[in-house]
Amino acid sequence: MASRSNPRKDPHQTGAAPVNPYQTAYDNPQFAELRKRHRSFVFPVAIGFLAWYFLYVLLADYAHDFMSTKVWGNINIGLLLGLAQFVSTFAITMLYVRYADRNLDPLADELRNTFEGEQR
Repeated sequence: MASRSNPRKDPHQTGAAPVNPYQTAYDNPQFAELRKRHRSFVFPVAIGFLAWYFLYVLLADYAHDFMSTKVWGNINIGLLLGLAQFVSTFAITMLYVRYADRNLDPLADELRNTFEGEQR
């Protein structure tokens, strides 16, 4: 049987599919490891923070007596828990920066150097 050429194929194309650098990077095992490391920190911390946030909202809405318990002067538990929301946000940010510096940035730098070197 005679082979027929594909009429949609560009006659100037050499037959090799063009290389997509983004797909190449995505398929790299080091990139998969980088994603795994990132997700292993972000997902548990995000779930924990959201649970803590919704607990605060639920307590504020349904536990008025508990939240209005005076701790010192006009300072009550609700105010302390509200301020703790801000403190926990800054703590999570600091923990993420430390985690990224130690576990994500070295691998990301290595990947960037690999792919920038290939493009030159």
